[in-house]
Amino acid sequence: MNLPKLTKLELQIMEALWSRGTSSIREIQEAFPERRRPAYTTVQTTVYRMERKKVLRRIKKIGNAHIFEAVLSRHAAHRRLIDDLLNLFGGRTQPVMAHLVESGKLTLEEVREAEKALRRLTRKDKSA
Repeated sequence: MNLPKLTKLELQIMEALWSRGTSSIREIQEAFPERRRPAYTTVQTTVYRMERKKVLRRIKKIGNAHIFEAVLSRHAAHRRLIDDLLNLFGGRTQPVMAHLVESGKLTLEEVREAEKALRRLTRKDKSA
């Protein structure tokens, strides 16, 4: 499945839905920190655009308010972002890994967990 690209605002809206669950446009808007909160109409326009992209959907109407839920999972959105990042490096992971190590954002424990996952995948590939 080809996942749509999401803007920063769209990702923030998705984060509100993933964290809070089903929400109205007003509830999504109020999930933003007060000093950086976009206008209601900005959130509304963006939500409707995201509905056309099929990353969220209306599930019901309460009074005048439509209630929305995420269709796209957090995991799928993160995978798309990581794939896009790697594409900037020609698909090479080494520059990204080197930066994570040098910046102290990758711990030895995380490396060990990654090694375990790679071993599991290698075993799966050999048994298939």
